[in-house]
Amino acid sequence: MVATSCFAERLGKHVPLSDAERAALARLEENPRKIRRGGMIQRVNETVTELFVLREGRVMSFVILPDGSRQILRVYFPGDFIGSASTIYNKAPESLVALSDAVICPFDKHALRRLLEEYPRVAALLFLLSNAERVAMTDRLASLGRTSAKARVASFLLDMFDRLRLTDDSITDSFDLKLTQEEIGDAIGLTSVHVNRMIRQMEQEGLISRANGRITLLDMALLEEIGHYTNRHKDMDLDWLPTIS
Repeated sequence: MVATSCFAERLGKHVPLSDAERAALARLEENPRKIRRGGMIQRVNETVTELFVLREGRVMSFVILPDGSRQILRVYFPGDFIGSASTIYNKAPESLVALSDAVICPFDKHALRRLLEEYPRVAALLFLLSNAERVAMTDRLASLGRTSAKARVASFLLDMFDRLRLTDDSITDSFDLKLTQEEIGDAIGLTSVHVNRMIRQMEQEGLISRANGRITLLDMALLEEIGHYTNRHKDMDLDWLPTIS
């Protein structure tokens, strides 16, 4: 029986994986580690020896800017590969911290070599996800300088929603974001006060609702229009991927 791997489940949303590929990915998750909310996983400029798969909870990558403010670069969800930016550097280019109680699965950075040599389809999938992440980051960078506060919040909520749905088929129109308004603001270049104002405005306009910590997207089409949003996690061209050997 092939061991369960949340990373394999994540990649398997794009193409079917062989038992051998699933087993190889499961080996990356053999040493789970619990992290409390606020726990530091990696500090910028530390020597990188480990990469991670997130099994439970939420993790963020961030940098501290010269003025002391924080810029959140990415929020990670279960099944995500954490640390791809560190694969090409000896020193970490970003810090990693748990946004909630979490379970991470660290593995030696050099374990990637064997995985990529033996399983070229997995290598291609990692390349695919890395590029999808880059395009999504480009979208967010463009929005920071060229869109309204309301558009930024709308786009951010839609991106979080679409990414959560990748590994949770039970999500339809509502989700538990588990982020403070300060954290949302640090991701999209707004103060927590401004984020609060935009969220309340969206509620009043019937775009979203909030209850018991959950956000419901009431008019996704209009939110996409307001946020100039494109879902970068679907409609991917996968014809070039290697076939199962």
